Amino acid sequence: MFSSLSSPRVRGRAAAVAAATALLLTSACAPQEEDTAPLPGVAGSEQELSFTVDGTEVFATLTLPEGVSGPVPGALIVSGSGPTDRDGNGEMRPNADTNLNFARVLAEAGVASLRYDKLGSGETGLGDLDPDEPVDPDVFDAQLAAAYEALVDRSEVDPSRTAVVGHSEGSLYALRSHALVDAAPALVLAAPVGDRYLDVLDRQLTEQVRAAEAAGGLPETEAVTMLSDARAGRAAVRGGRAVPDDLSDMVGSLYSRQNAPFLARMDAMDPVELAGELPADTPVLVLWGEADAQITREEVDRLMTALPSAERLDLPETDHVFRRYEDRPGATVLDAERPFAPEIAPALAEFVDTAW
Repeated sequence: MFSSLSSPRVRGRAAAVAAATALLLTSACAPQEEDTAPLPGVAGSEQELSFTVDGTEVFATLTLPEGVSGPVPGALIVSGSGPTDRDGNGEMRPNADTNLNFARVLAEAGVASLRYDKLGSGETGLGDLDPDEPVDPDVFDAQLAAAYEALVDRSEVDPSRTAVVGHSEGSLYALRSHALVDAAPALVLAAPVGDRYLDVLDRQLTEQVRAAEAAGGLPETEAVTMLSDARAGRAAVRGGRAVPDDLSDMVGSLYSRQNAPFLARMDAMDPVELAGELPADTPVLVLWGEADAQITREEVDRLMTALPSAERLDLPETDHVFRRYEDRPGATVLDAERPFAPEIAPALAEFVDTAW
């Protein structure tokens, strides 16, 4: 769900939570070409485009299925946390390609898709914004709305058959998309957040700090200080108070002045409440990998209590970016060497066949 502990003030909000969890993500170095896993789906026909949000040009890619006549369904793909670009890549996982893989699978199913470099990532960058100043969290709502309009304005896309695919943090935006655009799109919630934002973040951080401590990589006193500081930061943000200025470096970079407005905004969204507010009969597909180190089964179970009619697919040996993951000695950990979960393609094809 979250990105890197080590990101430098990380492009303002663009990395609002990027300081949270480098330990959660396996660094994905570029492999040799011959080791690259086969790509899922089909490439389709790609077109580069851009749109403007609050004076910042946002860059995107439209993927159209080939060999299909007439307007086709369209899907907007929304990235997870941190400075994650249109393909679903960031500094810690430059070869994850989560969004790109979804676009390819959707193209194979006859669905057009649009994915974009959100603020702070890719070609979009920060525009003219000051990286040392907080970013208005509303800008991410505005980017989603503008991206959706750019999608449905295309003559190749049928505006009556649309979906929003939200990965990880992007699932919170997907769950609110009906309030941000003049439509009630179908939803694909991929590795969705199932609990309040800061509680998920605290759980992730606690697990990884304790694992580092157990492995001898972190002294006990430092681990205790980090977790104590994290609880103090969470309480301050959730309570609307100023964050203490004496937090340890890593925790202080997470609960910084730049990040606090965004964290407070996201934490105010309980995904169960958001799911309960969806328009009646909204088609929903939930995807979760059983080897996801960032979103737990219990969190997805909690979300499902508000989605009784949703379809759910739990994917064996599949991680947070929906690549196969084997927890055994000698198994590759490089993203580009591990295939995208093959069960996703038929599940998405069946879902879009019945969603509208």
